[in-house]
Amino acid sequence: MLFDGVQSLDVTGPLEVFAGAGKAPGAAFAYRIRTASLDGAPVRTSSGLTLVPDCALGDGGPPGTLIVPGGEGTRHSDARLIEWLRVHAPAAGRLVSVCSGALLLAEAGLLDGHRATTHWSVCDHLARGHPQVAVDPDPIFVRDGRISTSAGVTAGIDLALALVEEDLGRDVALTVARHLVVFLRRPGNQAQFSAQLAAQTARREPLRDVQQWITEHPDDDLSVEALAARARLSPRQFARAFRAETGTTPGHYVDRVRLEHARRLLEDTDDGIEQISRACGYGTPEAMRRAFVKAIGTAPAEYRRRFSTPRTAHGSGAFHR
Repeated sequence: MLFDGVQSLDVTGPLEVFAGAGKAPGAAFAYRIRTASLDGAPVRTSSGLTLVPDCALGDGGPPGTLIVPGGEGTRHSDARLIEWLRVHAPAAGRLVSVCSGALLLAEAGLLDGHRATTHWSVCDHLARGHPQVAVDPDPIFVRDGRISTSAGVTAGIDLALALVEEDLGRDVALTVARHLVVFLRRPGNQAQFSAQLAAQTARREPLRDVQQWITEHPDDDLSVEALAARARLSPRQFARAFRAETGTTPGHYVDRVRLEHARRLLEDTDDGIEQISRACGYGTPEAMRRAFVKAIGTAPAEYRRRFSTPRTAHGSGAFHR
């Protein structure tokens, strides 16, 4: 779906994924891709690029997958576009939004009673304007039945790869990911921000130094007492100041840093679970397993099976036709 003010990458990112999937070796079929605007006329993207659609919305039957991108055009949506979505989108096999495209789905009443996400900058707006939508601001994408919503630009690519994997299998999706030089491993419940970005950077230098120390030494003693000593504060002063300046507690920050570090090692290395649990400060594989199950609902071994990047003698695994 195209409209004036659309974000071009919200359109072209998923489009490249689906187009590439049909050309990948082993693909059982190729997607028939069509772009459409309300009346079939060209649209101007938020960056000034002009896109020429294939047809008008409503030409032909209902789509198997309807993708609604985001962009500045969602801030003042065309009433005709919302009405078209309200009437015709329920007939689509799958309904997908990228970035602030979720706002258009919500305005059409299509997210009522569903869990959804969108770009972090408009999550509050979506939640306030549509209280019947269960807005989750953290994940990069959310799948709730036939409705899938994603965060900003690259998250639309992640979601499209997940849909390709569902349709055509992991090997095809991995081939596309390699061709686009992106990773087929970001699960939907991965946070939109890393721990370092999700938390604010402390104003005072000793607290900033502690944040950096935590990131670089996840296997060290990261108790409040040890961190407070590094900041030259009492444990009570440190805990209060850290939360005031970063927006999170020291313990929660440490937990997120350790989890992210463990995920990267599971994804990028062949290190054993016990070795990784020590390197990330968990101490034992069981402690790491509990942390993974609590945070992302899966054990480390299963996480590695699903999201590790195959390592070959040739390295990059280039896409060949």
